[in-house]
Amino acid sequence: MIYLNDILQFKDLKKVKIRFNLNFGNTTPPIDYFTMPHNQGLQKMLIGQYWNYAKKGNFRKDDITLGFIPLPNKPECWLLFHIGQVTKDLGLRNAVGYEYNSLTEYDKFIGRVVIRFKNKSQNLVRCGNTTLDQCYIEEILPQVYSDNNFPGYNHVNVSWHKLAMLIDTPSWKTALENQKGVYLLIDRQQGKFYVGSAYGENMLYARWKNYIDTCHGGNIGLKKLNKDYIKDNFYFSILETFNHNVQDQLIIDREAHWKEVMRTREFGYNKN
Repeated sequence: MIYLNDILQFKDLKKVKIRFNLNFGNTTPPIDYFTMPHNQGLQKMLIGQYWNYAKKGNFRKDDITLGFIPLPNKPECWLLFHIGQVTKDLGLRNAVGYEYNSLTEYDKFIGRVVIRFKNKSQNLVRCGNTTLDQCYIEEILPQVYSDNNFPGYNHVNVSWHKLAMLIDTPSWKTALENQKGVYLLIDRQQGKFYVGSAYGENMLYARWKNYIDTCHGGNIGLKKLNKDYIKDNFYFSILETFNHNVQDQLIIDREAHWKEVMRTREFGYNKN
């Protein structure tokens, strides 16, 4: 068994702090921020890494901080996304509490090291001298973690942010533009649903691309919501798919069926 510090080789473990980031202040999975192109999500992640809630503070000057995020569909597995060192304690609470430098000598491990660790404490910031010997290497990925491949129609469950990143990649675009379908939008903050259908030119791709361009997709119930709210809280899934030869009326009828089953006219965002 190989432990995390076998590869990182920190000497003064009392100076090492590990933060297990379950979220970054909203319902967007942390892995979605990590996989945004051009490091667009990194700043949000680093704000979370150095955010101070605790009265006594999470870190001290000169502490080395490790940032981990959970891997989807792999319980107790965490992906390393940051190693840095605190250069100044700003003395702030409920805010970013520290200045820091990223330790670039560890860049070769960022996004590649996956550890297994079962957190038995409510405290998500842990001390290295009591925690590193419980973190063992699950795997070291050959390349920086990516989940860009289309997972199959029955396994789509993707946030707005993630869809915006993936929709024009070859595997996603090809899959979506070749199937008509009935889809589901989920508001994870309020627990409300919206059922829609796609049967025009370019089918699911065109319909979902419209949500990325406008956020509301032209839907009356969604137009009332703030665009940033939709971006941060909405997920996309597929209820049924149909090939391009299926008559549009069948898809419209199935959409009506799902609206009735899920009561989205009474309790969700459907208005027709």
